[in-house]
Amino acid sequence: MGWFMLLPMFAAVILGGIGSPYGAMVGGVVIGLAQELSTAILPTEYKQAVAFFILIVVLFIRPRGILGS
Repeated sequence: MGWFMLLPMFAAVILGGIGSPYGAMVGGVVIGLAQELSTAILPTEYKQAVAFFILIVVLFIRPRGILGS
């Protein structure tokens, strides 16, 4: 059961910047909002895919994460 929560948490920490607690919080909010708002357009089965798509896009723009140093 925890497996479905583990992957988005991993994406949120990487997205926010490793070693940055505030970055992890920002990444969690971004991932959570994106997953929930994506259900208006996509089926609910794609919620985790949305998290990883956002992770890939942000890491192309900022390789160290949102608040990474």
